[in-house]
Amino acid sequence: MSEISVMESRQRRHTKPSANNNQKNIPAEDKKAKRGSKKKKVPAASPPNSRPSTGQCVTILWGLIGILAAVAIGYAHARYMSTLHDNYLWFSQISELEREISFRTESGLYYSYYKQMVNAPSIMEGINSLTNDTLTEFPSSINVIERMNIYQEIILATIYRSFTVIHKNFQPVFFYIHTIFSLHGALVSSLFITAWMLSESWLTGVLAASFYIFNRLDTTRVEYVIPLRESFSLPFLWFQVAAISYYLRWKTNPVLNKISIAVVAFSTFLFMLFWQFSQFIVLLQTFSLFAVWVLGMVPQHKVKVLLVIELCNLLLVSVMQFCSPMIIGSLAVSFILSFMILLMFKNYLFSAGGSFYQFFKVSVFSLASLVLMVAINKLIKVAISLDADEHIFKFLLTKFGLGSYTDFDSQLYLCNGAFGFLEWDTFVRLTNGFVFPVYAVGHGSLLVLMLVSCFKKWRHKSLTSNYRPLLFARPEIAFHTVQALLFGLLAVSTLRMKYLWTPYMCILGSVFLADRKAWKAVLSKVTDQEYIVFLFRHFVIGSILASLLYTVLPSVYKELEDLKEFWDPDTVDLMEWIKTNSAPAAAFSGSMQLMAGVKLCTGRAITNHPHYEHKLLRQKTKMIYQIYGRKPPEEIYKILTHYKTTHIILEDSICLAPSRNGCRTPDLIDVVNGELPDDVSHRNGLVRNKHPRFCDEIRKGAKRYTKYFRLVFENRTFRVYQLL
Repeated sequence: MSEISVMESRQRRHTKPSANNNQKNIPAEDKKAKRGSKKKKVPAASPPNSRPSTGQCVTILWGLIGILAAVAIGYAHARYMSTLHDNYLWFSQISELEREISFRTESGLYYSYYKQMVNAPSIMEGINSLTNDTLTEFPSSINVIERMNIYQEIILATIYRSFTVIHKNFQPVFFYIHTIFSLHGALVSSLFITAWMLSESWLTGVLAASFYIFNRLDTTRVEYVIPLRESFSLPFLWFQVAAISYYLRWKTNPVLNKISIAVVAFSTFLFMLFWQFSQFIVLLQTFSLFAVWVLGMVPQHKVKVLLVIELCNLLLVSVMQFCSPMIIGSLAVSFILSFMILLMFKNYLFSAGGSFYQFFKVSVFSLASLVLMVAINKLIKVAISLDADEHIFKFLLTKFGLGSYTDFDSQLYLCNGAFGFLEWDTFVRLTNGFVFPVYAVGHGSLLVLMLVSCFKKWRHKSLTSNYRPLLFARPEIAFHTVQALLFGLLAVSTLRMKYLWTPYMCILGSVFLADRKAWKAVLSKVTDQEYIVFLFRHFVIGSILASLLYTVLPSVYKELEDLKEFWDPDTVDLMEWIKTNSAPAAAFSGSMQLMAGVKLCTGRAITNHPHYEHKLLRQKTKMIYQIYGRKPPEEIYKILTHYKTTHIILEDSICLAPSRNGCRTPDLIDVVNGELPDDVSHRNGLVRNKHPRFCDEIRKGAKRYTKYFRLVFENRTFRVYQLL
């Protein structure tokens, strides 16, 4: 307070008349008039100088610098990812065919729909070709928009075709990949803003973004698998997380509160629309909301708003995918409905009682929510006859030793490293990148603080009072504490999902180091001066950031100097041969991964592909993969002609691969057929089949095989046979 303000306040205290003195000096008629009329409010006089104070100007300037820093770091990350991608493949200089081949497995399949839309005579004809697609699962006609999450390809292709300035300055592939890199730049900016809001310092955002960027091997894989669904979806998840961080606060600006709700709704919709696995992330998010609600940490009206947003978006996405039953029958929808039912019994939950009684009620409500979820899910699945997602639950049972080792679908997932358990090397790398130790201590402290907060609240005489101990005063932190824990458990169980957890490590680790309220509490016994707290915590941030940069920048510069080039001449030869020598109506069968590339690079029909979410496709793939089993040529020919296959592509890298813990494709097929794999001498229920393996025996050209198949192309990696 300035000296003038102090003097004015003293003067007001000395000259303020008492109420009794005022009454004595007012005439009787004036008193009557005063009682019969309303007292008019006299507006306070404006101060002589209404300009912002120096402190306000500094605060505004400091905030603007923070916003510019968030944008700059996001842009730098996008450029960094683009540069790494180009350095790794020399993407800007290789041929268009080589660029397409570089989109491996699922990535190539998704990009093929973007290419299909861009090259269509019109946008509507392109959409019609997707809703009546006969190239993806020949000879079946499928609605690709219903079966897969490809709205992002439709949107990007529509934008590309609609704006002359774009298709004059960008080739379709570069517009596609740079859009994704830009989204991931925005993802980093959203992590920056989330850390800023939680800690009240944008330097914390710099640290969180730096943690993310310099631990990129474990925080993102976008530069290698650009078209994957998560590459489009995850940025919108973190936009949503940033908006929720503001919305869950006890005190919010009314305008910003509405904006945050709009951002949550819009980003949640796109997050769900762009990724088939988003329903499982939404399930974990609703678990997190339930946890902070059942503990009384988050206002119920805010929980209701978020639940309505998530349920409406799930149903809207289902409608946009032509009423996809996978979403309607998801556990996420079932749990939200069970949660809404329990919200009606809030009075029983938030009634007074001791700590043990409160713990008992929380346990009962939690168990009830899970029982209701399972019951509702069963009813929905029976009502809509849904069984397309059964492979997911079989995989989970098999992974934890409760399922059958002969189940082909489960073994395919288990043998894919991305669906294995999180490797110890991940923690070693994250420790070397500074983030994991800080995160582990910070998140552990928050979990302990959460328990202490609950017991302090439960021991208070009234649960409905304004008494908010510790994390009860910061519901947004409580929510992130639970959600990060659930994301962590998912990541530990499934390696592919670590990209959900590691961004949270960056956020919570940096917030732990720089939270203003935490530092204020720590330094309260030494000083209560805000500027000292400000200087001390920013000194800590700066020191950690400087140490991080000093450690990692040399390796980053070295990595940027490492120039490579895409080199896969055998696959290039194969695709060129198919385009030149096969009929446009030809249909190819082979490994799922290769078939995606065949469709993208040649436009020929394929019978199977790596988007493995449909029951009939899984059954078809298991039958087609008999080409790597011990079956006679007559049986293989019968299977392939049933699916109207004209050509098969055999890969020696699959057929002749050395055994690796029963995970090579021939071994999986042997087990499915009830046969012992090559390197297994005994296993219950399996017998030895001495018939030669089809993929290897056919190369010998015996008459029994040439009667049905003719070799039409061969190189070091691939052999193409035409069915006769």
